[in-house]
Amino acid sequence: MSAEPPLDRMLAELTRTVLGHVGCDSPAIDALTGQLGAALAERAAHGRRRCEVRFRARAGELEIVVAGEGAPDWRTTCPLPAS
Repeated sequence: MSAEPPLDRMLAELTRTVLGHVGCDSPAIDALTGQLGAALAERAAHGRRRCEVRFRARAGELEIVVAGEGAPDWRTTCPLPAS
């Protein structure tokens, strides 16, 4: 992913879809979407134009990782709602 505006919108939509699918509520979706966008914007501001974004569900939580181009990974986790 890059920090280009069309990809920003696509990533926000993807994030909202994934988080909604796993059952996160709207405030959590809004917060995590903002944090993810900020992580990408920070990398773009430092010249790191390409990043990898990963969503991984395991052990009752969702992990979101932004990685790429020599910067430390940004990561966060949130508990998955009980089914």
